[in-house]
Amino acid sequence: MATTDEWRRHHQRYKEDVKARGKPFYPYAMFHDTVMSLVVVSVIIGLAAVWYFTSGEDPKTCGSGDSCLLGPRYSEPADPATTNFVPRPDWYFYFLFYLLRIFKWPDSVILGTVGIPTLLLIIAFAIPFVDRRMERRLTRRPVAVIAAVLIVISMGVLTYKGATAKEALASEVVQAVPQWAQREGFANNADAVAGAKTFASSGCTACHTYLGTGSSNLGAPDLSAIGKNGQGPDFFAKYVSDPSKYGNNVMPKFASLGQQKLKQLGEFLAASKGPK
Repeated sequence: MATTDEWRRHHQRYKEDVKARGKPFYPYAMFHDTVMSLVVVSVIIGLAAVWYFTSGEDPKTCGSGDSCLLGPRYSEPADPATTNFVPRPDWYFYFLFYLLRIFKWPDSVILGTVGIPTLLLIIAFAIPFVDRRMERRLTRRPVAVIAAVLIVISMGVLTYKGATAKEALASEVVQAVPQWAQREGFANNADAVAGAKTFASSGCTACHTYLGTGSSNLGAPDLSAIGKNGQGPDFFAKYVSDPSKYGNNVMPKFASLGQQKLKQLGEFLAASKGPK
């Protein structure tokens, strides 16, 4: 740890070097950095404006009505009814995306999403104030070098794992329905099989798990043996239609599925009493 006298001597030497050979960091270097930052931001805004005003909402108009100098505004129209879209974060959030797979809801998800990243940021901000040694040669700072290497490796591994993580599409989940029916013993129940397909294609596995398929999010339970609780198909149909009536304000309403699909979904859940 450097003493006060050492800091004063280094600061005096810095002032002498500035006076003899150059200009101080403030305000000259800060002014140059500010100007360059404004230039970069202006270029980005300019490119965004060119892209926006030379392209139309229909990509088919590129080259005719719209020049599309920087590409079409949209590659394809959004489909609000899709069940196959899997949202993924930008690449620089892949590490956090994968942490959500390690720290499961609800017991430890706060630790993975808030606790660890916040702790690392606090350490990064604190290092310049805690480590005030004059030594900067890497060969004489093994702890700092090892810590930096471990952080880079950890971030790299998490980013790679997050980038290559596979999410099950609704169409892939539907393919598991015959296996569900055999293991749960409702293969001969046509309504239950139809309800299982509705369950698989409506995005239910985004929060619930069923015989190992899906993800457990927001505290949603595994439904593989939900039928053991004794409720019948009518109860499940009404519950799924509007969970808020039963005190569940997290799960969305599925009344838009219609009475027939809700009835079939109720048959499926009532028949789900665990693997035979």
